[in-house]
Amino acid sequence: MSALASDWLAFHADRTPDKVAMIDQGTGRSFTFAEMNQRAGRLAAYFRDAWGATAGDRLAILAKNSVMYFEFQFACAKLGAMMIPLNWRLAQPELAFILSDAGVKGIVYDDCFAERISELTRHAINDHALCIQLDGNPSAHDEYEDAINGAGDAVAMDAQTTHDTPMTIMYTAGTTGHPKGVVITHGMTFWNAVNISVPTGLNQNSVFYSVLPTFHTGGLNLYANPLIHTGGTSIIAREFDAGLMLRTLSDPALGVTHAFGVPSIYLFMSQHPEFDAADLSRIESWGCGGAPMPATLLKRYADRGIVVQLGFGMTETSPTTFLIDKRRALVKPTSVGKPLLHTRVRVVDENFRDVAVGAVGEVVISGPNVTPHYWQRPDANAESFTTDAHGNRWLHSGDAGMVDEEGCIYIVDRYKDMYISGGENVYPAEVEQVIFQLPAVADVAVIGVPDERWGETGKAIIVLKAGAELDEATLREHCAANLAKFKVPQSMALLDELPRNAAGKVLKRDLRRQFVGAEDTR
Repeated sequence: MSALASDWLAFHADRTPDKVAMIDQGTGRSFTFAEMNQRAGRLAAYFRDAWGATAGDRLAILAKNSVMYFEFQFACAKLGAMMIPLNWRLAQPELAFILSDAGVKGIVYDDCFAERISELTRHAINDHALCIQLDGNPSAHDEYEDAINGAGDAVAMDAQTTHDTPMTIMYTAGTTGHPKGVVITHGMTFWNAVNISVPTGLNQNSVFYSVLPTFHTGGLNLYANPLIHTGGTSIIAREFDAGLMLRTLSDPALGVTHAFGVPSIYLFMSQHPEFDAADLSRIESWGCGGAPMPATLLKRYADRGIVVQLGFGMTETSPTTFLIDKRRALVKPTSVGKPLLHTRVRVVDENFRDVAVGAVGEVVISGPNVTPHYWQRPDANAESFTTDAHGNRWLHSGDAGMVDEEGCIYIVDRYKDMYISGGENVYPAEVEQVIFQLPAVADVAVIGVPDERWGETGKAIIVLKAGAELDEATLREHCAANLAKFKVPQSMALLDELPRNAAGKVLKRDLRRQFVGAEDTR
């Protein structure tokens, strides 16, 4: 039988009711654990009484970052319903698919998305919608607050809720076809909190600045949900702004101790005019994930005495799998280290055998933080999991990795981003690390493009620093001095910025579409 789950908000509302749980930077409002617990419980009562929502129902939220996002999450947990976070960057047809696929019963939405709701509710089971006033006129009628204030007695989480009970369905963006709904349980969320708290030192005295979008697993679980678990405080930014982040991290009155970002966030902060003067000495832990971080960027922070710990995770692993320890972070700047305490990882070949040291294989993951299944996708379940001879279940990450003699793992690249030039596998991340060494380069992505002689060759798509110049001859000369000949890009293009998703990952399918001209089939 699965272990029973706990209501983290209710626990801390009882133990430290007056402790500030979250600060909403956009509105300036702060909420204690007692207030958040009461509000979430009353919101659950509203969903039950006004919408007829019950355990097992799916409720969606389309909103930018706010404390209310977490109230909604815990309201769903108390009710036994599943939260469906909606990526507001998606087009209407994409959102419509998610609502229909999940069979959503109702939607809570940010008033800045009001014009999208009437069409989207046609794809839900019932025409239930509730508006949060965050971006609009402060004096306007606030349906969300009225719902909480007018609800009946606060709902408490069912005492029989277990770690196997689904808590969230988070849809992952696919390169082709429709996205898959990853089922995230109470247990997954718990084990992520435990896994990430150990290497970062999260505790009840920690203060975290949260800037990743909350429709993404990183925005929820790195580290806002773990801070609710430990009883610490999170400051929720409406959205990322490099200058605001530097000022927030520097403010002694706020006392931020923990920061997490994707590489692009660290890049943009390092390029901001306030970076060198910002007092970042109070930050105890800097985490990074979502994509490889250039070694040159790591050094930029190291020169200021800041050790950024590189990690790796997936929506399917809730998300934390790796966060390299501080003693290895600068010694092995391109490694994610060893798996965290309650997770197991292997790098395997096509026969599911462990690869030798230095060989490339697929990263597979097992542990209590791994999703039990995809929502209504038996095909994806069959393709994504392998059970070994010992009965252990492993998730296929789709990432190419390599293990060194110490057991540290290097994420080489996504298999789908690899291209073959003259019969040789080329992993763009390796080439990008070398190109980042050029002083003129602010950002770079490498893709494979068709070539009559070699099948494919590399194309470097580069964002230059302000006032800088770079030509193809200089690029190729630098790469030839640091890479095997077949890895050297044969062409380059300049852009003002690279397209990225909410996790900060470069959208290489968009670049292939732009520079190759064909629809991406990878």
